[in-house]
This record gives sequence, structure tokens and C-alpha cells, in this order.
Amino acid sequence: MISEVYDVIVVGAGHAGCEAAAAAANMGSKTLLITMNMQTIGQMSCNPAMGGIAKGQIVREIDAMGGYSGIVADKSAIQFKMLNLSKGPAMWSPRTQNDRMLFAEEWRLALENTPNLDFFQDMVKQLIVENNTVKGVVTSLGIEIKGKSVVLTNGTFLNGLIHVGDKQLGGGRMGEPRAFGITEQLVSLGFEAGRMKTGTPPRVDGRSLDYSKMEEQKGDENPQKFSYLDTPKLTKQLSCHIVYTNETVHDILREGFDRSPMFNGTIQSLGPRYCPSIEDKINRFAERNRHQLFVEPEGWKTVEIYVNGFSSSLPEDVQIKAMKHIPGFENVKVFRPGYAIEYDYFPPTQLKHTLETKLIDHLYFAGQINGTTGYEEAAGQGLIAGINAHNKVHEKDEFILNRDEAYIGVLIDDLITKGTEEPYRMFTSRAEYRLLLRQDNADIRLTEKAYNLGLAKEERLKAVEKKVAQSEELESFLRESSLKPGIINPILESIESSPVDQAYRASQILTRPNMTLEKLESIESIGNFLSQYNDEVREQAEVNIKYRGYIEKEKENVAKLNRLENIKIPEDFDFTKLSSLSAEAKQKMTRVRPKTIAQAGRISGVSPADINVLLVYLGR
Repeated sequence: MISEVYDVIVVGAGHAGCEAAAAAANMGSKTLLITMNMQTIGQMSCNPAMGGIAKGQIVREIDAMGGYSGIVADKSAIQFKMLNLSKGPAMWSPRTQNDRMLFAEEWRLALENTPNLDFFQDMVKQLIVENNTVKGVVTSLGIEIKGKSVVLTNGTFLNGLIHVGDKQLGGGRMGEPRAFGITEQLVSLGFEAGRMKTGTPPRVDGRSLDYSKMEEQKGDENPQKFSYLDTPKLTKQLSCHIVYTNETVHDILREGFDRSPMFNGTIQSLGPRYCPSIEDKINRFAERNRHQLFVEPEGWKTVEIYVNGFSSSLPEDVQIKAMKHIPGFENVKVFRPGYAIEYDYFPPTQLKHTLETKLIDHLYFAGQINGTTGYEEAAGQGLIAGINAHNKVHEKDEFILNRDEAYIGVLIDDLITKGTEEPYRMFTSRAEYRLLLRQDNADIRLTEKAYNLGLAKEERLKAVEKKVAQSEELESFLRESSLKPGIINPILESIESSPVDQAYRASQILTRPNMTLEKLESIESIGNFLSQYNDEVREQAEVNIKYRGYIEKEKENVAKLNRLENIKIPEDFDFTKLSSLSAEAKQKMTRVRPKTIAQAGRISGVSPADINVLLVYLGR
């Protein structure tokens, strides 16, 4: 039926699959995106939001690389917040609340307008593998589709099993069938597989809630956006609300513990540590008499509400009974109960840093199949897998982002070198160079790389070059501008900072605690000069001046680490022959196959002594 041989076949149209397909197609590969349901392309399976702590940085990195997630998030946003503004810029993280239906629609429209990209609706049940190289896929209809590379982004669908109390349903999402066949084949080919668990909260009717009993949470007064392109800024926003559980809610939930698949042994797999179910929270944190819930609208026009923080696999009657004792939920009407889902994943130590599998050439894994959780983590992996699938087919160099270049690089390196036994979620604390990996400079870090790949258009590159030039102009002006005591002391007094008795450079004053560029703007000479620059340029210049010393120190640390990154380990190196290596180091390095000394040092269980042994053996 399909005679064409595709360069890249992407299986699954979630966040990973969409970015993988877009990247490969935009780079020039003839690409096919196969999904079980064309109506759920880009579906937000869990909460209707993008970004957040560290995740927002990933979205901005994807955008800087020419991906679509930031653009789609901006076009479907109903609220924007910059999180962690009370902390340093390394922690600032953008987040949008999104219209779920509009988000999926924008993704589909973006993909349908992408050249070189075809679609097919069916379930992939088998890979075509010859001589340890993937050659295509076979669908449930028995259709063979030939491809030079395949990217698997199956999400929670591989042998997915949904739990609601003592009820079990086969499915990848509520109301959608699970996928089968691929896990069994990959295991037969020598892959190690495991099971993970995630969950989702109830969806309720917003018309049945009393918001007067909740705390309103508005978006930012001056909302920003994800994309560095000219996507629309929000002019109006929908509010979320905050409410808390109580002891009565907890007591009712405990009554259902004996019917909970989490506590009666039905679910054996591990769920996400940092996004626990409500029953897990009241069990693990029994000393707390309340837990915070976020009441989030699902879109501009729908009345459906997402009860963030109330993820549950308890019986539906227990969930509903407990919710009725949450303030404002007394008359709640439930659209659907929360549920847990178990699914197959493949420990990511079986992958190369390109996300190509070590066992089967031209086969790539991205997203939850690698043990991650979160739209953003999946999308970042999809982007890298799509790029590398294209490059491999066209005999180009592999593309890898290092830990000092992007959160995406930290994510993939963590997965490949350390593996994961529970759903992996990105945090700023996972990045040792997070001051270099800020959300505001993702374009400066990555756009030129994307342009050289053929992903980012020239307009993106020119915009970055202009931003850098203007930022340098502004920094230079602030370093040269002298401010006399009579001008600057009133501003210093307003922030309770010590007055000065001589002239100081504006850049020196800016480094004081609680001082901002906005406060200096009241000085006529400063304000007139600042008026020619947009908010992005101002933010970039201010961060560079205030944190210059810390930034330079991190760059020095990167340079030191890169010396170890440059010491290569031969691909066929036999770690078992080094008698001085610990047994654990031999076992784990043989499995992971690190390419450099630095990568070897990041493997869990490999000690500094083991690294010294390697350095001595390699003549260092």
C-alpha cells in the first residue's frame, strides 16, 4: 500500500514524536509520522501547561533550535507566569497555562504545514530488522512501511494498563487502546525492558465549583512568552485558583487504601517521585494536615477543570466523596476520575548520546519510552532523536549537546550515563552550570548550532545577532556612565542601600542587592538610552553585569571539565581487563560504554579512584 521508502519514520505523535518528525522533515528528510489516532496529535495527556522549573528552560532551548513547542505553547496560552523571580536568574523559569484543545490543534496545523512530512493512522506492532539494522515497521493492518531509520516515541502506550481502584483497563490513555508487540520484539532482540507508573487527577465541571472559597492566582502583569520569534503576547489571561485539602479529605481517602492498587500490591512499578498521587502524599507525609491543589482551567471556552495535585488511582467513589470536602468543591460534578497507568519503558543506558540504540542501528528512542516524565523532557529528546536520525541517514556527523550547552544535554547525559529506575524529571539542581543555562540566553547558546544544522532560519540567526550586539552596546553604556551622589543617593535610599559620597559607574551601582535596571531608568540620561531597547535586551545586559563574576567562574569550571571530555575512550575498549578497576565500575562502564573520561566519571557507582585508573592506563 505504501511503496515509498522514508528517510525517517516516527512512531507516536505525542510531544517527542511531533518534535522528532518536525526536526527531521525541516532538515530535508522524507518523514512519516505514524499515530494511532490523528485526532490526538500533540495531546496534553496530563496537565494543560508547558514549562515550569527547568522545564521552561527546555522549551526555550527547543525554540532556539527551531522546534515547535514554544510556538505552539505561545499560540495556545491562556496564562503566563515567570516562576522563581525572587531567586537568581539561573532559577527563573517560564510557564504557560494552555488551552488543551487549541494546543493540539496548533500542533497539527504546524505539522501539516511542514514540507517533507506525511502522516498515517495505524498502530505499529513490529519493527523490520535485518542484520541488526532497522529497515521499517509493520502496522496492525499488516502494512509494511520501509524506512532508513525509525524513532520510537510510544509514551505510555506500550502494554499500557489503566488502574481505577480495583478496576483495570488496557489502554495508553483513558479511552484509547494500548500498543502491543514492540516490547516483546525488542526483548527478543536483547533489549532490557521495565515497567513504570504515572497518574493523572480527576477532571471536573467548573460550573459546579465555588471559586469564592479559593485563592485566585493571576498571571503576570506583563506576560512574556516562550518563542524568540514574533508569536503573539497575551493581552488577556484566565486565572487559576489555589485550594487546600484537609483532615476530613485525608480520612476519606484513607478509607479506600485497601482498594488502592498502589497499596494492595496490584501496582509494582515506581511512579514519579516529584509528582506523587494524593494517596501517596497523605501516606508519606502523614504529619501534614493539608496539601495544596491548583484548580486549572482547560481552555478559553470549556468548563472542564484540571485538579492539579489530586492525582489518584483510588476507586472513583472514594475520589468523589473526598473531593466534596475540599472548600469550593462541595457540589462538584466529575467529568472523569483520576487514574494510574503502568507502561513499558527501556532503561536508557541502552542508548548512545544521539538516542540511537546500541543494539540496533538506525533505531532511536525518545520520550517516556526512555523513562522520563513530562512534555518538555519528551519534546527535547524528540528534537535530538529527529536531528540524529536525519544526520545518520544522510551520513552527517552526530549531533550532541553537552552539559554546559543546554538542559537538554544534561537530561540526555543523565539518562545515558546514570539510567533511571523511576520517571525522570528535570530540575535546575540537576545542572551543574545552571547560571550558564538560563532561560533568557537559550537563543544565544543554541540558535547558531540550529542554523548550521539547517533547522533555524536566517531570521532567527539575525535576531540573535542583533540581540547580542544591542546587549553589548547597553552593557558598554552602563560601564561608561558616571552617576553623581546627588543623582543616585535618592534611589539607593529607596532600596535601603548605603549612600555614596563620590561618582560611581552605573554598572557598579547595578550590582548592588535589590538594585535593578528599572530603578535606574528614572535617571533621565539612563532612561533616554534604555528606551531604544526591548525587554529581552535589557534583561540580558542586566544579568551579564550583575552576575559577571559568577558567570566567568562557571566558564572556568567548564573549561576544566572539558579537558576530561576531550580524553576519548576507544569504542572497543575492554574495561574488564583493568584489574585495578572496581567490579562495579567494570560492570557499569561495560554496559554504558562511555565515550570520554568525563562521561565515565558521571556513571553512578564509578569512583574517582576508578577514573584515575583509566587516566593512567590511557597515558594521562
